Amino acid sequence: MNKVAAYSQTVSTNDLVVQHADLVKRIAHHLMARLPASVIVDDLIQAGMIGLIEAARNFDGSKGASFETYAGIRIRGSMLDEIRRGDWVPRSVHKNSRAISEAIAAVEKATGRDAKDKDVAAQLGVSLDDYHSMLADVNCGKILGIEDLGVSEDVLSSEGSRAQNRPFEGFAEQRFQGALADCIRGLPEREALVLSLYYDEELNLKEIGEVLSVSESRVSQIHSQALARVRTRMRDWTQ
Repeated sequence: MNKVAAYSQTVSTNDLVVQHADLVKRIAHHLMARLPASVIVDDLIQAGMIGLIEAARNFDGSKGASFETYAGIRIRGSMLDEIRRGDWVPRSVHKNSRAISEAIAAVEKATGRDAKDKDVAAQLGVSLDDYHSMLADVNCGKILGIEDLGVSEDVLSSEGSRAQNRPFEGFAEQRFQGALADCIRGLPEREALVLSLYYDEELNLKEIGEVLSVSESRVSQIHSQALARVRTRMRDWTQ
């Protein structure tokens, strides 16, 4: 690459970063709504800016995706990586999350049907109120959601081109995405609806509560139980 071309690429990259800096802030504040209070928004923004710069450098418009869509995925991924490294979740949250998933798996294996709240509470040996408190703790401490299972918002840009060079990995990912979609469709109706409203429509818990005519805390419980059920049913894929 000659100096003129290199300078032109640098200017283009800088322009994209400047034009989309607000996108980083929007994504950071959206994530903050579901993160513990100990997470600092400036840390997310800093990580997101790194993702934005990488997106500006690597974006290939010939793939058909808009830069904002591509950058949004990269920004969010960079923020999630920062959160994983920080691991702000208390140890008790990890413990409760595992216990709930294991209890759901045990109940559904024994009964052959969807585990209800009271069934899971009985399996855990706790009261229904205590089980709901565990769900609330898991949701409040939850740093990552369904993304931890490997869900991609779309296969775009250079990720798609790399998959073409690794056909088996691309095929495996397609099978996983299909299995996950089937899993979510197989959830109890209210749990599937909460996940859809939360992740697809990007409503917050209060807004979902208004749609379902239930309290925000109840939505939090449904959300946590839905994710625990998905993790349980997708265990063969994620281990």
